[in-house]
Amino acid sequence: MKLDDAAAHLEALGNPTRLKIYRTLIRAGAAGLPVGRLQDKLKIAPSTLSHHIKALVVVGLVTQIRDATTLVCHANYAVMQGLVDFLVAECCADAEGKDSKTAA
Repeated sequence: MKLDDAAAHLEALGNPTRLKIYRTLIRAGAAGLPVGRLQDKLKIAPSTLSHHIKALVVVGLVTQIRDATTLVCHANYAVMQGLVDFLVAECCADAEGKDSKTAA
């Protein structure tokens, strides 16, 4: 994942309402949730919910599929895994070993 993409994903998740939406979709699993059920669960006004879902869709964290008249939202697990992998890819890469001594 590129740095700019990771920053865009983190920026989208940096809003408390969008983070609640995303966590709810993660908990819903592969089946996702219809927008109406998402609204009922989170008690968010329809226009506000739509605005926040759009921000998550734009950066690829959420996908939407229309099933007849119902719009179902799904967390994009591949993008989420890519973001997590990006964040931990270089974990402790610059950490000094236990035997290293620093100059005083």
